[in-house]
Amino acid sequence: MNEHASYLLGLVISGAVVTTCVILHYEALRFLSRTIGVHVHRRIGVLIVMLGLLVAHVLEIVIFALGYMLMQHSPDMGHITGIDEGNLFDFIYYSSVVYTTVGFGDLLPVGAIRMLSAAEGLAGLAMITWSASFTFLAMQRLWPHLLSQSEKDSKN
Repeated sequence: MNEHASYLLGLVISGAVVTTCVILHYEALRFLSRTIGVHVHRRIGVLIVMLGLLVAHVLEIVIFALGYMLMQHSPDMGHITGIDEGNLFDFIYYSSVVYTTVGFGDLLPVGAIRMLSAAEGLAGLAMITWSASFTFLAMQRLWPHLLSQSEKDSKN
């Protein structure tokens, strides 16, 4: 396969992985929204939101890790320098570093696999901010007394 075809396939795989993760995240938010809408104690509702979102993020990181495994084991798709044997946990580690945009720099993508790394950095940033917005709205709804207290404090 020539270099252009590898990068095109990398973009297609990246698009499929990102789409899968966006749908997963959307469904997780819908599920959490319905769950906390049921008769759940307010403090428990916030806890459910936080734990549910963490589970969603971990699943998304694993989906990206599987994408990296697929690409690394495919001919001409590139590789991640520092991951030789292809252990799933190595790919999960790399995926979590890219998803959270920490970027330690101990592992380096080479070739078309870079398309997935770039897409994951952007998607991870978007998913984390989406989660933060959702959490803010849930806390605003579930803990209105905190908002009232801060309004009282700002007036004094």
